[in-house]
Amino acid sequence: MADIVIQAESLGKKYTIGHQAGNGSYVALRDVMMQNARCLWRKTRDLLRGKPIVQGDTTEEVWALKDLSFEIRRGEAVGIIGRNGAGKSTLLKVLSRITEPSAGRVTIKGRVASLLEVGTGFHPELTGRENIYLNGAILGMTRREIKSKFDEIVAFAEVERFLDTPVKRYSSGMYVRLAFAVAAHLEPEIMVVDEVLAVGDAAFQKKCLGKMGQVAQKGRTVLFVSHNLVAVRNLCSRVILLQGGELAEDGLTTHVIDKYLDLGREDKFESVWDDPAHAPGNHVCRLHSVCVRDESGMKANVIGSDQDFDIEIEYWNLRPNAKLGSTVVIFNQEGTCIFSSISNHDAHWHSKPRPAGLFRGACHVPRRLLNEGRYNITVILFSDNYSGVCRVDECVELEISDTGGVRGDFLGEVLGVVRPMLEWTVQYLTSETDSSRGLPHEH
Repeated sequence: MADIVIQAESLGKKYTIGHQAGNGSYVALRDVMMQNARCLWRKTRDLLRGKPIVQGDTTEEVWALKDLSFEIRRGEAVGIIGRNGAGKSTLLKVLSRITEPSAGRVTIKGRVASLLEVGTGFHPELTGRENIYLNGAILGMTRREIKSKFDEIVAFAEVERFLDTPVKRYSSGMYVRLAFAVAAHLEPEIMVVDEVLAVGDAAFQKKCLGKMGQVAQKGRTVLFVSHNLVAVRNLCSRVILLQGGELAEDGLTTHVIDKYLDLGREDKFESVWDDPAHAPGNHVCRLHSVCVRDESGMKANVIGSDQDFDIEIEYWNLRPNAKLGSTVVIFNQEGTCIFSSISNHDAHWHSKPRPAGLFRGACHVPRRLLNEGRYNITVILFSDNYSGVCRVDECVELEISDTGGVRGDFLGEVLGVVRPMLEWTVQYLTSETDSSRGLPHEH
């Protein structure tokens, strides 16, 4: 329990939103007057009860967070993902003490530095220099402590030229660079970062992710909200998935991201177009079907990592003597291209004229090449001189599952998108100890 720095128990946050009455129908003056009187009475009653005033003819209660419970330990880098409106930003505002929960409670141990939107905690009329000291004071640091980190903050943010300019004149990128530098360097026990890093350029985002990794390695806690799943995968060892304000999944990064990408997904192990007139393609050739076949020749969309499989393509050649070719491209769920393969290696038909009719091509993928996970297959057909005929994205979905003890003795998460079984050699060089060089030696 001593290592738990954030503990949420049955956490809930409720908002009241207003709705305007429909304007499409005729409304009499008497109805307008009665409606305004009711709204005035409701707003006066809410004001006397200390409730927020909500604009609109009718109101509705919406739970942005509902019955949320979790624990976060010191030194963890935790990603929080979910669709828009899932409650991610609301959760961070509650954890940052910007807004109070409507139900449940949160226990936080340590100083929290939050970067929830551009310029969080900055006073627009103050200069960059003054805002650095202001943010440090908010975090409870002394002026001496802030001064010892001042040069590092300015160097990281790359705003030395504009340090004595009011931050209201900063661009959004300069704003974020300085805000992140302050949050990362003033040594809070808990660092909370929302999607705001998307404002920065690619080099800045890479530098920030590296800094957050260093923060976590030093035993401080990082909460990171982002739709960039590659960044979440690289930074976080644990991910919380929110859905409709509720906790949908909490666990290892790869497992939870796969669950998130599976939301609303339908298994698609085959695509077939029976009518050539409506199939993808043109007057040269048209696609008939795409599927994956396992080692036994059966159609499948789940393949064991120790099994070979074929990606099978059927297409109609509509122009006699056409020179055709095909390509398959494999993408992971984040949209990263893993590899592509072209049919040029088929010596029998490559760059040779073909008769009209139905053709079948198969791309053989060897076992133990792809890592565990889900993949999408894109198919491209081309004719003479590689002129495009058609491209069909995500026509088949494929899952690689670990089977056959390919992992060996290792039970953790295997990194990477490919996982080939490469040859290793180990040589025994000497029986002499290295104690003379100061290396430890166990007797």
